Amino acid sequence: MRVHDTEMPQRPLVLVTRRLPGEALALLERVARVRVWDSDEEMPRRELLAQVADADALLCLLTERVDAELLAAAPRLRVVANMAVGYDNLDLAALAARGIVATNTPGVLTETTADLAFALLLAIARRLPEGERFVREGRWTTWAPLLLLGRDVHGATLGIDGAGRIGAAVARRARGFGMTILYTARAPRPELERELGARQVAFDELLAHSDFISLHLPLTPETRHRYDAAALRRMRPTAYLVNTARGPLVDSAALDTALREGWIAGAALDVTDPEPLPATSPLLTLPNCLVVPHIGSASVATRTRMASLAAENVVAVLEGRPPLTPIPH
Repeated sequence: MRVHDTEMPQRPLVLVTRRLPGEALALLERVARVRVWDSDEEMPRRELLAQVADADALLCLLTERVDAELLAAAPRLRVVANMAVGYDNLDLAALAARGIVATNTPGVLTETTADLAFALLLAIARRLPEGERFVREGRWTTWAPLLLLGRDVHGATLGIDGAGRIGAAVARRARGFGMTILYTARAPRPELERELGARQVAFDELLAHSDFISLHLPLTPETRHRYDAAALRRMRPTAYLVNTARGPLVDSAALDTALREGWIAGAALDVTDPEPLPATSPLLTLPNCLVVPHIGSASVATRTRMASLAAENVVAVLEGRPPLTPIPH
């Protein structure tokens, strides 16, 4: 791994913590020097603190913790552009105290992430990973009436826990499967109720009445381990949990117990706690747990747009303009 730095000392410096798709770097290079951690692997913390020391801007991912320690090491920093919708890796109070602008990339990944959430729902319900392994292992010898029986998605009840942009997009996909839609939200979503016949419910009712629950909440102190042992026990034994939001919404140890003991039927996870999930995790030994490596936004078009939007936010601040998508402090 190496760091690439385009040297133009009279211009501001942008530190980019990972290789990016598309023209994002070219956008930055029009107005600044650009220092890139030339790898797909996470920049070590010590290296990050050293490289940010003379940076005017930081374009980072959820994997980089931007806290008081980092800000103390970066006296010139003016803007932090998070290439993500979520921003629980940012200490917004510390950023505000320094007058540093923080931005994220909302909106551009909504539909792509909703696609993956519904793909995971279908895959775990119809036992696709198990079926694929069954074929590859040479165990497919005939058609059998009891082979790999799964659950119907059409006509089932889908619980959307957090009916924001992505949750609403998943609900719209569910309409094509004739699903009944329940949702939680801070305020009613009348457009979903009119368009989809969705119904707002309390969390306990969502747990008790959903055949599938899809998580779309931000990670906050209040939502951390929202799906603990008590919550998982209140779900139906035939229900499935799908998480494309934040790993720590779910207590991993409780989920392991729930899946082994049959409290719920299965889980499909794009995000985990910890993340990455160690290869030794007991969750990876379970046939009713599908885990993929945080690929909710992983389409060429969406990742390219995310990188470009993060870069556009940096350029705007460095040029003295308001950013396109600021995070409210």
